[in-house]
Amino acid sequence: MLNIVITGGAGFLGQKLAHELLQRGTLIGPDGKPQPIGRLTLFDTVAAPGPDTPRVTVVTGDIGDADTVQRLIGSDTHSVFHLAAIVSSGAEADFDGGYRVNLEGTKNVLEACRAITSINGSHVPRLVFASSVAVYGGKLPQTVTDDTPQRPTTSYGNQKLTGELMINDYSRKGFVDGRAIRLPTIMVRPGRPNKAASTWASSIIREPLSGVDATCPVRPDSPMACLSPRRTIDAFIRMHDLPAAELGVDRALLLSGIRVTAGEMAAAVERNKGNRKTGTIHWTPDAAIQKIVDGWPGATQSDRAKALGFTTDTSIDEIVQSFIADDLDSQIRSLQAG
Repeated sequence: MLNIVITGGAGFLGQKLAHELLQRGTLIGPDGKPQPIGRLTLFDTVAAPGPDTPRVTVVTGDIGDADTVQRLIGSDTHSVFHLAAIVSSGAEADFDGGYRVNLEGTKNVLEACRAITSINGSHVPRLVFASSVAVYGGKLPQTVTDDTPQRPTTSYGNQKLTGELMINDYSRKGFVDGRAIRLPTIMVRPGRPNKAASTWASSIIREPLSGVDATCPVRPDSPMACLSPRRTIDAFIRMHDLPAAELGVDRALLLSGIRVTAGEMAAAVERNKGNRKTGTIHWTPDAAIQKIVDGWPGATQSDRAKALGFTTDTSIDEIVQSFIADDLDSQIRSLQAG
């Protein structure tokens, strides 16, 4: 029976990943064969809301505290999905907090996995790390590919890139079987806007379809590399289950994300709203957010990911339709409940 830890387990992706793992019931174990999931631990700064099953344990704490993480990732842990992070604008606004959570937190997770290996010898835990296309920056091509150099221009991007390099090194030393996924913007996220510079990409779809006005801080022609939650969760699990030999020495993988502008997102809402009364998008420029977004890739294309079996969305309409099918009803109920 496998024991799995998800850091950031109370977050949007952590919750979706937990539900999917419980539904599937198995992951690839240390022997390379599917094994049942016995325990799933959800860790975050606030208590994760579930799922309500004896297989799930909820733990709260600070990822930046090494002792807390050592207790969290015990000697019986087989795999860790490390999603905990202070997001882009938050890491820019809080320099010390960003480095504590995004860099020290990742090091703490790696050291806890290393401790397991030192105790159990042949038991090397698997680690899947949520990185970001924020590792790219400066003057970028229209589409970022596997060959595009990583030159982050934000604290968040630097922290994520450093995490990737540490995972490569810890894996090279045999301390952990680590893997990192460079995520494009994941949309549409249910809930409320957060401090991510990309939060508007979900807001201008989520809010109008829920009958609520939304504010967009970037120009309508601003592009974003986008991927749906469905494809993202599938990618996390596929990345976990890949044999290490298929990744080689470079444990970081770029995911392909389609190019969509803010204006095209707004148009997709109109095309897919059906008979819903939608909210209004207010275009309100924010120079700080625009600067961050302008430094990110407008699209990503990874031949390596495609060869390894990772898939992407076909259009912004597919992404919007997935949100309507998976999350819109619960989003509206949440808004009505206040």
